[in-house]
Amino acid sequence: MLEQILDKKNYCHDCKKEIEVEGEEIKNGVLLAYENGGEKLNVFKCQDCFAKSKELKNYQSCEVYSRIVGYLRPVGQWNEGKQQEFKERKEYKA
Repeated sequence: MLEQILDKKNYCHDCKKEIEVEGEEIKNGVLLAYENGGEKLNVFKCQDCFAKSKELKNYQSCEVYSRIVGYLRPVGQWNEGKQQEFKERKEYKA
């Protein structure tokens, strides 16, 4: 599991600076592991951001609601066709 995380390019969750990893050693950051509702979440933070705040903020997914057939409902509960229509919508700004 750790090898899968360390094999790809990793970036700081807060400032998006690239985290340097050599083998299993993290050069300029830390790896934080959290659990959110049974889902395991691994996040990198650079040394500077970790020194400012050791906690992880803004990591939970946001549930989006929209009106469909006269009432509000989470987009995640729509069928696949309606979800695709929602993604293709263009926002009208007056």
